[in-house]
Amino acid sequence: MTKAQKNEVIELLKEKFSQYNNFYVTDTESLTVAQIGKLRSACFNKQVEMKVAKNTLIRKALEQLDSEKYAGMYDSLHNVTALMFSENPKEPALIISSFRKEANNEKPLLKAAFINGDIYAGNDQLVALTKIKTKNELIGEVIGLLQSPAKRVLAALLHHHEKQTEGAAAE
Repeated sequence: MTKAQKNEVIELLKEKFSQYNNFYVTDTESLTVAQIGKLRSACFNKQVEMKVAKNTLIRKALEQLDSEKYAGMYDSLHNVTALMFSENPKEPALIISSFRKEANNEKPLLKAAFINGDIYAGNDQLVALTKIKTKNELIGEVIGLLQSPAKRVLAALLHHHEKQTEGAAAE
């Protein structure tokens, strides 16, 4: 790879890291070409972008953007690295989990995930990541919580009002 090509990759990666608040660093070593293809299409179907790049270039891209913010990710940059970029923080975890189940394989390994500024390091974090609530799920829960007392209050008021009108009509 020429220096110009390397810089091109670094710039592309910087764009992706800036565009997404969530990305996963996975180890896809020992997966066959067919398996990688299958993984790519699973990602594509769920609007997850998968990029394979050299660890040194990934590290340079992260350092150039914000070396402190991403410092906890550097240890995960070894072996073969496939990055998964996603708007939805748990989608890549779900893809990895179901891919492993189908392939009866422990790969791809989760090396680390960067979720809205938090770092989840290690393959044992995968289950926790599949349970992360998305922003929309959280908003839905809050709305549900806000609506239920209001509904009860309104129902009680209506019930009370109906009783009063019934009473007034009887007189």
